Amino acid sequence: MNSDERICHCSLFTAHYSLLTLMRRLFFALTYWFSKPRWDTNITPPELISLIASGLKPGRALDLGCGTGTNVIYLTQHGWQTTGVDFVGKAIETAKHKAKAAGVAADFFQGDVTRLDFLSPSFDLVLDIGCFHSLPANRRPAYIAGLRRLLGPGGHFLCYAFKPEGPMGGLEVNEMLSLFSDGFTNLKIEHGEGMPSAWYTFIRK
Repeated sequence: MNSDERICHCSLFTAHYSLLTLMRRLFFALTYWFSKPRWDTNITPPELISLIASGLKPGRALDLGCGTGTNVIYLTQHGWQTTGVDFVGKAIETAKHKAKAAGVAADFFQGDVTRLDFLSPSFDLVLDIGCFHSLPANRRPAYIAGLRRLLGPGGHFLCYAFKPEGPMGGLEVNEMLSLFSDGFTNLKIEHGEGMPSAWYTFIRK
């Protein structure tokens, strides 16, 4: 393969991933506009409730891929100063309305979870329920770098991710542990029920 062919190949590879990202975003946006997303249950998962009940001192919390803000509202009601980020504008709009109706003050931003330069450290808790596992592989390093910057030492990262054998694909447990090995200590893994998945609790070193 000559240099021109290599350049062409790399350009096509980059375009391929850009197209996949665009298609993914379009899917989520259309889902929020024209139906009720099946993942948006309006129920805070017991894994998060258990973590908060374990004695974590309320501080700053960040929900990546926050959807319509159910867990942002829950955390704020339990004393946390909470921020939610999602790339779907309709989801953020709904989240703001829900927070206002619940009488809580929280921050919501429409943004890319792999480009979080607009947020200032440090957070004491970062939550990700089904966002990281849907990122293209080439965007995962940027996500992790942003997480390392934003999560303070001793802070908790609670992440829910599908496994590859599920209908939506996902990440192996060992792959997740490897991806977050630099700067994080794995505290606990709980395997999900129903769909092949797992809950990961990491501590920032």
